[in-house]
Amino acid sequence: MSLAFDTWVLFVRSIKKLVRTPILLFFALIQPIIFLVLFTQLFSSVGPLFSRAAGYGAVTYLSFATAGIVLQNGFSSALQSGTSVVDDLTSGFLEKELVTPVNRAAILLGRLLSDAFRVVVQSAIILVLAFVLGAEITTGIIGVILIFLIVAFFGLAWSGISLAIGLRTKSSETVFGLGGLLTFPLLFMSTALVPTSLMPSWMQTVSQLNPISYAVNAVRALTLTGFDWGTILEAFGIIGLIALLTLGATLYLFRKVVS
Repeated sequence: MSLAFDTWVLFVRSIKKLVRTPILLFFALIQPIIFLVLFTQLFSSVGPLFSRAAGYGAVTYLSFATAGIVLQNGFSSALQSGTSVVDDLTSGFLEKELVTPVNRAAILLGRLLSDAFRVVVQSAIILVLAFVLGAEITTGIIGVILIFLIVAFFGLAWSGISLAIGLRTKSSETVFGLGGLLTFPLLFMSTALVPTSLMPSWMQTVSQLNPISYAVNAVRALTLTGFDWGTILEAFGIIGLIALLTLGATLYLFRKVVS
């Protein structure tokens, strides 16, 4: 069997599993929807202050925060993707795969692509809801496609961390625990919800080193100002570096498991 065909078959398997248990998609969306519907209303009065401080003019907090909420969903979902690998390990499904002629790389690629696809679907739902609530995307359909590419690439890169943890510990509880431990500190110390200029000085330093900030800035530019290619390409470069490190670690651990 070819790598592409095997990857496609395992990708479809993962998507079918998601379709058959849509409640998983629903629960994954609860937190970002709460942020979108309630958190943006809570800070609606200071929205113009935040947007001006970030250099975007006087826009609503909903418009300002939509990019951060989209990336929050991608980040938190990606960090929980390792639980699926733990399920395959503990159920014996991975062992059954290894006695078939399936390409070994396809086992990992199928999982990564399904995780990226899931993050894009969730992001599309969030963007549609944000549009209904009054947010706009100034770059139109091309901007939306670029947002999906950024989010998919971002989810792919961060899935590597979760998969590596799952392969190393073989514990769903550990994956959930470390995912939760990383999500909120990195989210709140980024430009997702607050502009850098309004943060304490030490937090500004962390935000400038935080890869979430680069992805958020790229998505926010596409929603509020236009095609800022410098910011967009910078985001892809940072995400690419993360992907190189996290997926490299995942591949190393996966080879140890299958051997």
